[in-house]
Formats: sequence, C-alpha cells, structure tokens
Amino acid sequence: MYLQPTTTYWSLIPGSEYIRSLVRQGTISSTASARLKWMDHYSQHGNARLTCRHFDISPQTFYRWKRRFDPYDLTTLEDESHRPHHMPKPQTPPAVGDRILSLRQTYPRWGKDKLAILLGREGIHISASTVGRVMKRLRERGVLVEPLNVRLAREARKRRWKPRYAMRKPKGYRIDAPGDLIQVDTVQLRFRNSEIRHQYSARDAISRWDCSRAFRRASSFTATIFLEYMEKKFPFPVRAIQIDGGSEFKKHFEQACRDRGIRLFVIPPRSPKLQGYVERSNRTYREEFYEVEEIAILLEDHNRQLEEWNRIYNYVRPHQSLKYLTPNEFYQRWLKEHKQSRH
Repeated sequence: MYLQPTTTYWSLIPGSEYIRSLVRQGTISSTASARLKWMDHYSQHGNARLTCRHFDISPQTFYRWKRRFDPYDLTTLEDESHRPHHMPKPQTPPAVGDRILSLRQTYPRWGKDKLAILLGREGIHISASTVGRVMKRLRERGVLVEPLNVRLAREARKRRWKPRYAMRKPKGYRIDAPGDLIQVDTVQLRFRNSEIRHQYSARDAISRWDCSRAFRRASSFTATIFLEYMEKKFPFPVRAIQIDGGSEFKKHFEQACRDRGIRLFVIPPRSPKLQGYVERSNRTYREEFYEVEEIAILLEDHNRQLEEWNRIYNYVRPHQSLKYLTPNEFYQRWLKEHKQSRH
C-alpha cells in the first residue's frame, strides 16, 4: 500500500505539487514515500538531529539518503540493487548441464546426490553440490520446472521440452518509436440475446494508435488473425507486442510472432497495471462506443462499426495524453521531427 500525502506534505520541497501527484499515482514505493517524509520534515525544520529523533532513525542513515536525494527524481529514494557488478561465470561445461537436465526430467523426484551418482556411472565426475547449483540455475532460467506431484511428472516433462517464445520484457528495453511496444488484450462482450463475443484490442504505447476486432471465440487461431489485421491497420511496423497470460496468446499466435520476427513480452500474473495503455483503451471502448452505439446483431456489421470507431479515434478524436492531438497527427509530427533529425 502506498502512503497518501497530507495537506501539509512537501510544502518546502521544489515541485511539491508534481511530487504529490507522483506519490498519489504510486510512482514510488511505500518505503521511498517514508524517506520522502524525512526530507520534508528536514526541509521544514532545518534540523537533522530533530528529524532523526522524530522518525527514530540513525544520523548515518538520514545523511546517507540526504546525499542521494534529488527532489526532481524520486527514484533516488528507492533501494538500490545489492547484486555484485561482476558475477563469477559457471565452470560446468554446457554439455554436463544438458545431461543433468535430461536426467532430472527422466527422474523428476531424484535429488542432486542420486543424480551425481548417475553421472559418475557415465564418467562425469562432479560433486553433488555442483549438480545442485546447476539445477538452481536451470530453475531460475525457467528451463527446469518441478512437477506438482509424481502422477503429473510425465506430462510436465512433455510441457517443459519446448519453452515459450513469449518472455518477460527486459528491464532495459527502450520504447522510443511507434511500434516499439503494442499492448494487446481481449474483452468478453455479452449481448442481450446471451451471445458472447470476444474483442481483441491493441494500442501503441507511443502514438496511442488503436485497432480492434471482434470474434465469436478467443483462441490462438483468432489471435493470429487479429495479428494479421493489426499489421494492416497500424501505419508503422509492429516490432514488439505485450500480452497477458491468456491461452489465446499461445501456440499459433506465438508461432506467428516468431515467424514475423516480432518480439513477444508477457506480463507477470495479476499485473494489469503493466497493460495500462490497452486497459485504458478498453475503458474508452466501453464508455464511448458500447454505451453509446447500438451494436449490430451480425458479427460482420459489428466489426464494420468497430472499424468506423477506430477511424474516428485515430483521425478525429483529440487525445489528452498527446496534448489533444489525434494519434494520426501525433504520428505525422513524429515522422517530420525524426526525418529532420536524420538530415
């Protein structure tokens, strides 16, 4: 839970209104918010010792964070990673690691001691602790997945042999141009005649360009069809897509992304905030389309209505986060600016 600011909070820190808005949005963690209270108290009283006594912290701790604090960059109050800059590289040959993985998949309930004996019989003489370290690295990479129980071990091995193409978005992945990251999501629609349809929505993180399509079911096959539709509707190349863990974004959809060279990122479970752009798109569809329009009975007519709404959204509707430009106007301006910067 993030700490909420009070009416007297950050009164003397530069940019206090902006800082308050960042804390309300949960931009920094609760720990960093607590440290921000230290800085505000110090700004108001100008006495470091008084601040330390008030918050029951040591002077060393306070001065360490005071030296780091930048009121225009609240992330300076976040904890830093304590991971060493240089990690020792594993000395175990890759072929031995592959053999350990193979034996573990064959005997999913056998530990490092038994596997070390089996390896010794094959002429691979390594310690049980080394086997344990290799298995730990395999688990961290997601290659070695422990079975839920012995009865399901065989089926689990079948699932493990082919890792997913989708991966977590790397921490340093840059989103600089339209098409660098497009968030895709599905929404279930229930009509009065009890018919259920599934709408695929996609929004570009830079230009906020939208496209959508409705289907009778959500499957990896219909998701692949929507991928082809996206490529036609977006005026720029699709370089990366971000999805949730839905089954419709597996199998055929993953293979289609792989074939096209499109990077595919999957968010962690129960993290809809990481899909903020497309979640906001879903809200716009609900408020400005489904609550206003009389949706056609036939699916084909429904999709024609969605196409018209997408045209209005991309070419007519001013977008607040784009300083009231339309996505098309923003994209055209972006093209001109970057064309000039290259010359």
